Amino acid sequence: MDGRLQIFAGTSHPALAKDITRELEVQLGRALVGTYRNGETRVRLDENVRGSDCFVIQTICMPYDHHLMELLLMIDALRRASAARITAVIPYYGYSKQEKKTAGREPISAKLVANLITVAGAHRILSIDLHAPAIEGFFDIPVDHLRATPLFARHFRDIVAGGGVVVSPDAGGVARAEDFRGRAGGTLAIISKRHPEPDQTATLEMVGDVSGKAVIVVDDMISTGETVVQAARLLRDRGAASIHVAATHGIFAGDAMRLLDASPITDIVVSDTLPLAEDVDRQRVTTITVAPLLAEAIMRIHKDLSISALFT
Repeated sequence: MDGRLQIFAGTSHPALAKDITRELEVQLGRALVGTYRNGETRVRLDENVRGSDCFVIQTICMPYDHHLMELLLMIDALRRASAARITAVIPYYGYSKQEKKTAGREPISAKLVANLITVAGAHRILSIDLHAPAIEGFFDIPVDHLRATPLFARHFRDIVAGGGVVVSPDAGGVARAEDFRGRAGGTLAIISKRHPEPDQTATLEMVGDVSGKAVIVVDDMISTGETVVQAARLLRDRGAASIHVAATHGIFAGDAMRLLDASPITDIVVSDTLPLAEDVDRQRVTTITVAPLLAEAIMRIHKDLSISALFT
């Protein structure tokens, strides 16, 4: 590898790609990424990448299949153009909610996507807050799994310092909430839930005292909004003074904003791993950027430095 750092981006989140390259003080690589007249995805690199350390920034969001195909074709193009190393930078890993079989005759879509990315020619993966830790094991190539928790902990530190409670909306998110609490302070509460059907949530019970306190519900994503809305209703019934939500990935699928607007949630903070949908109320939803975090990780990978040092 001759040391050249080159960064390319698909069409899923151009604003984030520009912010990352601005942080790195490099130019975004020239590439044609579009569609043919028949609707098939078209990719052509307009840079010499032979021997370069290349990064492809592509969050996998709606339309999921199209943006996934863009990523695969860009990786294949870089491999065929003799790039020395290809890192797929995937801020939000689409299909991550399908990381296990919940019934017979279902696919494990997150594993299939991992296979596709690997076969296309990626040498390593860089992502933020994968929905399930098992997804890291789906890859036979290195995965650098970043956490957005420090960013949210800094944002909510003043609220938590005043006696706030950090809430995990399910048992699977306890480690994330505990990490948040360890950085920002406060106490911990845990809500138990189950999913009777896909995209449906049934809240069962809560452990912890939230009466008269500000609470921060910490989750990895807001998709349909049902999880955080049901959690907020339970917290209100238990006497919470104010209810704040911190979620890394703001998907806001379907009528999620309608549910959230009708809920007792005080405010919502998400990161910019995904572009906000047009119907998202910018007055109600605050965005914090992950561009500096991703830029630092990219530079550390390029220079063969530790990534875990970012979270000590």
